[in-house]
Amino acid sequence: MKPVSTRRRRALARGIVARLRARGFEAYWVGGCVRDMLLGREPEDFDVATAAPPDQIRALFRRTVPVGRQFGVMLVVTRGGEFQVATFRGESGYADGRRPERVWFTGAREDALRRDLTVNGLFYDPLTDTLHDWVGGRADLEARRIRLIGDPGVRLEEDHLRLLRVVRFAAQLGFEVEPGTWTAVQARAPLIRRVSAERVREELLKIFRPPHAARGLDLLRAAGLLLELLPEVAAFATCAQSPDYHPEGTVYEHVRRMLEHLPAGAPTALIWAVLLHDVAKPVTARRDPVTGVIHFYGHEKEGEAMAREILRRLRFPTAEIETVAALVRHHMQYKDVPQMRRATRRRLALRPTFPLELELHRLDCLGSHGRLDHYELMVREAEGLRQRPELRPPLVRGHDLLALGMSPGPALGALLAEIRERQLQDELTTREQALAHARRKLAGMESPAADTAGRSPASG
Repeated sequence: MKPVSTRRRRALARGIVARLRARGFEAYWVGGCVRDMLLGREPEDFDVATAAPPDQIRALFRRTVPVGRQFGVMLVVTRGGEFQVATFRGESGYADGRRPERVWFTGAREDALRRDLTVNGLFYDPLTDTLHDWVGGRADLEARRIRLIGDPGVRLEEDHLRLLRVVRFAAQLGFEVEPGTWTAVQARAPLIRRVSAERVREELLKIFRPPHAARGLDLLRAAGLLLELLPEVAAFATCAQSPDYHPEGTVYEHVRRMLEHLPAGAPTALIWAVLLHDVAKPVTARRDPVTGVIHFYGHEKEGEAMAREILRRLRFPTAEIETVAALVRHHMQYKDVPQMRRATRRRLALRPTFPLELELHRLDCLGSHGRLDHYELMVREAEGLRQRPELRPPLVRGHDLLALGMSPGPALGALLAEIRERQLQDELTTREQALAHARRKLAGMESPAADTAGRSPASG
């Protein structure tokens, strides 16, 4: 399906307001789209707030989906996309720190006053080009300031997720947080543990999105939220590293620099691999009593297990957990690529996660010493593989060796591995050569056990 332009979506959103207004209902664009327009940015989505109750919204538009009817929220579905249309409402009673116990339909001003941040509480009439600001949002935009509407402590007690939303919007917009709001966030940071893992995960995904990921990390730490949600990452700040390998200083500074270098559109697995690739360094750190050098032996293996536990805690999808775990497990291998056999380097480049592994290694280098020679070597290796697609499939498989009379078992697996190693080393280049080699082995010309005893397929 062809993407819908912002101009088209803007026209559709204006049409929704016009239809509601024609039926006698007050209606405005609200929230992020208004904020972005005032900042000179193209809005990604257009939300509408209206006096029309949900049943009237459903009657006025051909296709609607109730996504929160008890809160007066409907989706209006058009050929140009979906638009959230919500009835003006007031709320009270938040015993669980998430959902209001009482909701009633009201006017536009009261609807603005129950929202979280002033910069998200602006209403705009696209038919008359009129801005309605009952919360001081425009002044805060001009001052580049994040401020909760009303009493910040009360707003955070109502919905604890707002703790993360303050951080997220400060990071995304590059704004400072108003002192009263910031003090309230710091004082109530432990409340974030009462929020569901799924809601926390979605906010963290937005906080760590480039280009503001490093600032998001700093704000989470300063707010006390990093310690509550990711204590393993908070521990980076006091984990020193040897300057010979890490002139940037602590693990925290290393990860922060990597986040600064994240490319636009970086996939979630890469972002979280950056955050967690050194997650076990604080628990594996050992200082040599003679040289004073700090070592982190086995931190990649321990880190894999810790990364799995953290991502499960945040309810990440299983496939994403497995990808991040693989990146953490393999990230130290790239320091040794110049000493590896060509077959070993090629095996690395053939892994499904290789593109992400390579990018993680690049960021790892940029976050420390800055040298990219190992990265460039693997780029050349990968390019060589692209030019030789015949290397990707193994020359022979298990059924080929069975057809030659070999019995199933460890010896068969060892011979397959050896043939694959020779193929990737350019010692066997055709299927016929591989089969001939297997026949010689089976005929006793060379013992498979003896030939492979001293060399692992993954040796480098």
